[in-house]
Amino acid sequence: LLEKMADVSLKEAALIVGVVAACYWNSLFCGFVFDDVSAILDNKDLHPSTPLKNLFQNDFWGTPMSEERSHKSYRPLTVLTFRLNYLFSELNAVSYHFLNLVFHVVVCIVFLKVCKLFLDNRSSVVASLLFAVHPIHTEAVTGVVGRAELLSSIFFLAAFLSYTKSKGPDNTIVWTPIAVTVFLVAVATLCKEQGITVVGICCVYEVFIAQGYTLPALLDTAVQILRGKGSVPFSMLQTLLKLIVLMFSTLLLVVVRVQVIQSQLPVFTRFDNPAAVSPSPARQLTFNYLLPVNAWLLLNPSELCCDWTMGTIPLVESLLDVRNVATLTFFCFLGSLLVFSLRYPGDSSKTVLMALCLIVLPFIPASNLFFPVGFVVAERVLYVPSMGFCILVAHGWKKLSNKSVLRKISWVCLAAVLFTHALKTLHRNWDWESEYTLFMSALKVNKNNAKLWNNVGHALENEKNFERALQFFIQATQVQPDDIGAHMNVGRTYKNLNKTKEAEESYMIAKSLMPQIIPGKKYAARVAPNHLNVYINLANLIRANESRLEEADQLYRQAISMRPDFKQAYISRGELLLKMNKPLKAKEAYLRALELDRTNADLWYNLAIVYIELKDPTEALKNFNRALELNPTHKLALFNSALLMQESGDARLRPEAKQRLLHYVKEEPQDSNGYFNLGMLAMDDKKDMEAEAWMKKAIRLQPNFRSALFNLALLYSQTGKELMALPVLEDLLRYYPDHTKGLILKGDILMNQKKDIVGAKMCFEKILELDPNNVQGKHNLCVVYFEERDLIKAEKCLVETLALAPHEGYIQRHLNIVRSKIASLGAMEQSSLPSDGNAATEAKKSSFQNLKEAKSEKTTTQPTADNKKEHSKNKKPTEKSSVDKETPKKSTKEIKDIEKKRVAALKRLEEIERILNGE
Repeated sequence: LLEKMADVSLKEAALIVGVVAACYWNSLFCGFVFDDVSAILDNKDLHPSTPLKNLFQNDFWGTPMSEERSHKSYRPLTVLTFRLNYLFSELNAVSYHFLNLVFHVVVCIVFLKVCKLFLDNRSSVVASLLFAVHPIHTEAVTGVVGRAELLSSIFFLAAFLSYTKSKGPDNTIVWTPIAVTVFLVAVATLCKEQGITVVGICCVYEVFIAQGYTLPALLDTAVQILRGKGSVPFSMLQTLLKLIVLMFSTLLLVVVRVQVIQSQLPVFTRFDNPAAVSPSPARQLTFNYLLPVNAWLLLNPSELCCDWTMGTIPLVESLLDVRNVATLTFFCFLGSLLVFSLRYPGDSSKTVLMALCLIVLPFIPASNLFFPVGFVVAERVLYVPSMGFCILVAHGWKKLSNKSVLRKISWVCLAAVLFTHALKTLHRNWDWESEYTLFMSALKVNKNNAKLWNNVGHALENEKNFERALQFFIQATQVQPDDIGAHMNVGRTYKNLNKTKEAEESYMIAKSLMPQIIPGKKYAARVAPNHLNVYINLANLIRANESRLEEADQLYRQAISMRPDFKQAYISRGELLLKMNKPLKAKEAYLRALELDRTNADLWYNLAIVYIELKDPTEALKNFNRALELNPTHKLALFNSALLMQESGDARLRPEAKQRLLHYVKEEPQDSNGYFNLGMLAMDDKKDMEAEAWMKKAIRLQPNFRSALFNLALLYSQTGKELMALPVLEDLLRYYPDHTKGLILKGDILMNQKKDIVGAKMCFEKILELDPNNVQGKHNLCVVYFEERDLIKAEKCLVETLALAPHEGYIQRHLNIVRSKIASLGAMEQSSLPSDGNAATEAKKSSFQNLKEAKSEKTTTQPTADNKKEHSKNKKPTEKSSVDKETPKKSTKEIKDIEKKRVAALKRLEEIERILNGE
């Protein structure tokens, strides 16, 4: 390119750089808006973890070209530049906008070189400056996805410049520039599809500029040859050969492109391009009317809009529509320019012809003439056609300025146009600062486009301003009553506002607008695939009602029957089946979804949850690991796989569990659960100080964290810091007055450490108020009676306790001790009581030793609301008495273990539902 720009002086290049910088400096302060969200923020092809080959298998938005929902826009080289941006600055919008600005500068400079082929030096600079400041370019330059236009234009112009070198001395053919041209055309096409149209411009250039033919001369030669009065000139044969090479290479590119899209055109709806699905003559009249609309935007870019779909431009349905006058005027003007440029020789006609080629040929792919496109008008597609417009204006200005009478006024007018256009561009850039500013600016121009009302609503929704968002969504339904997406938006917003009834009504309206199923016909061919989400959203809403789970399942199955490759339907149905306690069917749903997309980390995560339900922790861990291979920062997979490793009891897995939890807290530094489970791991590893630090951090983040408070108190009690446990237990019981284990532990400490028998007695009595059949609390109350020397009451209490738990050996043992004491007291004098007090103390210690162990065991079986489970490693070993060793395994513990696992799995399910329920 530098070689080709040799004729552009440093002053001219500096002037262009300065003007572009002055017009677009504020674009650096804009974010990712509109299509940038899909192409940049949501596009996994930008991530270094995605294989580079995916760029050549997926469309511009990261969707596999083989999928029916693909947009079929194949621009891998443009996506590659996005990926480079991501590599250096990830999602910092400044770098993306800066690179766009640089590319626009390059286009302007290369365009200046092209202009010098047809205009004088001064006029070329004028054309380049007008192109640099034209407000129509803000969508292509300030909108990050507009980079496709910029990159394609660079190689488009470079290919044309290369072709101009293909004519050698004595009209010989120089093949190297032609080969370079073909290569650059391919590169331009891989940046954006319109790049291939440069071949047509090269053909026109070859015939009418390089060879100097006019249309009458060509017709005359053709007539002579047909009459047999002459032969084809050698120069014409050479020209024909060059054109055949160009056309053959173009045909090859077209064939490859058709293979890439697998001979399928993208699916658009009547909302994207109403005229495309309209009957004749409305379709033809509207498409033709759109041509003068685009021309008017080039001529008068005062009212610009980011979205011209839906009802922006009403259909031209009759020949009597006054807008047909504009269409007729446009074609008359274009026809007159075409006749002038083809009929008459001379530099002026050649300049006009090349300008017309630059206007018309690159616009053909967006003109709806050969295939429908997904928009009505798009300002970005005028980026290349505006080059021809600028050449026409500069050429006309040169004609006027050469006349002495009009010289001054022509300069004044030129200065005014450049200045006002630059100001408009600078002002227009601010509209692209955020989605809210962009769509609000569009509504000032056009209030008949429901999509704009919807998009303002989305912007407000992202800011959690649901009340205002709802107003815009409702307005969208009024502007376009049959807009399925608008009714879905209303339903979703009602749901966010906890207005379930209104949400369901809106979803039902959207569902009623869906086309009826036609047997044997693909449903997606007649409706936007995302509209099928109405079934998903409605099912997600009603499944909150336990009595309507089957109804929700029916909706998921209906969506799947309409579109067997509807991945989200399988995902949502899998979640529902888990909720319905049908893990085997849920497994089938997720495996079907994985057939459609094996690179979805969420799917592998969900399958792991299913295997947990199926009590297959080995397979669950394998699937968690697959999820983390695809997405190393998958938060739920990190957290739950670490829990699974802890639960396994395998000490070899603890280091990896710790690493995953550390990674998790790095991703979610405000989630107290991560720190709590790190504390539990440290307790497992006998790292008491580390465990204490993690527990305290969890409590700082969540002062009412039930599990963390209890386990910190438990840690203190088991490490000889019982008095430090008391204030922690006070906090726990302030938040949860009915925390039985907390009351038992507090009573234990008050009895053993504080010698506060009254306080301990209150704790145990409180337990029995909450649960009269609590064996632990009742037994400990019996010990209090023993401590109070009320042996008769203690005996009666222990008999009642033994009736509640006849298999608990330690209760029978303690009852025997009490009865023995009663018997000995009856046979001895009062003076012997001090030695008997020692026996009582020994019995008390034995009793509380048993309490501590039993209390630890209970810690393992009670799930909490604050965490998925109160971890099974909460139990810290204590010195057991001989009675404990003889105690058989408790049947109640087995039941509670089962309950613990069930609740833990449900807790996991509730968490994934909040994240994976796609709206």
